[in-house]
Amino acid sequence: MSFSKAVDLLRLARLASNYSGISLNEIETEFGCVRRTAQRMTQALEQVFPDTEDHVDSEGIKRWRVPRRRVGEFFAPQADEVAALELAISTLDREGLTREAGQLRSLRSTLDILMPDRGRARIEADEEALLEAMGHAARPGPQPASDPQVDAAIADALKGPFVLKIRYRGRRDETARERWIEPYGLLLGARRYLVGRDRDRTDGHMRHFRVEDIEAAEATEDWFAREAGFDFDAYANRAFGVFQDEREFAEVVWKFTPMAAPHAARYRFHPGQTSETTDDGSLIIRFNACGWLEMCWHLYAWGDQVDVLAPPELAAMVKDHRRSDFPGLP
Repeated sequence: MSFSKAVDLLRLARLASNYSGISLNEIETEFGCVRRTAQRMTQALEQVFPDTEDHVDSEGIKRWRVPRRRVGEFFAPQADEVAALELAISTLDREGLTREAGQLRSLRSTLDILMPDRGRARIEADEEALLEAMGHAARPGPQPASDPQVDAAIADALKGPFVLKIRYRGRRDETARERWIEPYGLLLGARRYLVGRDRDRTDGHMRHFRVEDIEAAEATEDWFAREAGFDFDAYANRAFGVFQDEREFAEVVWKFTPMAAPHAARYRFHPGQTSETTDDGSLIIRFNACGWLEMCWHLYAWGDQVDVLAPPELAAMVKDHRRSDFPGLP
């Protein structure tokens, strides 16, 4: 057996060790092979791993499964995988998501227990070197404050989903007041926003609550049904950042100068954006979103190297704040 085929066989064994196993169609998709090759691969799997089980699932599809105990020792975590986990933990900590960071730390401890002693020292040394080289992906600047008790209550309510009772001070409130929220998710950015419906409001609109302004939170036992078909990603993509105002939702068109175009081309300003390069080398970016103020904050960093072609209200907001003396581009 060639080295590449041996690697593919181990990869197949790993895929087949999940709860449901793997089918011929899935092998064809995963390895980009034809049916006959997929059949030969299952035959090789049964020869190398005699405990391989085959069964027909509820949809009439034949599947192969390798007991995990037979393949576990082949798949110890790699140094770059462990380093990526550490980076995720530190990033969650910086974003104020201490509960989620704690859960990943628990997973990290589980990996340490499961990791075979043989090769452990090498993996740990490689991990340390990778983290040092990447600088832990440190991000300077302001970070959102967090309250572990509030974060835990939000997480519990989202999992239910349960109604969340909060003490919250809005921008127009002199003091914090109690609110009952049906939570749908969190938006992460320069600030964190809890998205949900306020039960005291009858319009049914989603509202955003700044997490750092929630003074106290408690997940109740009052279960609620989320709106059928609600797509949180689609909802989030209606904004440039995290703030939403339906009155601002419109097509946004930015034109970057030929000098700035190569830099702007390496950005994804919005998941739904389209781009067009003009004859003079300028770059035109189009997308549909709201959140003019957050757009202004970002556009300011580009100085006079970008023009707002639409909407006119956004163009008016940035008109008197375009500078020509910035020494660099974002």
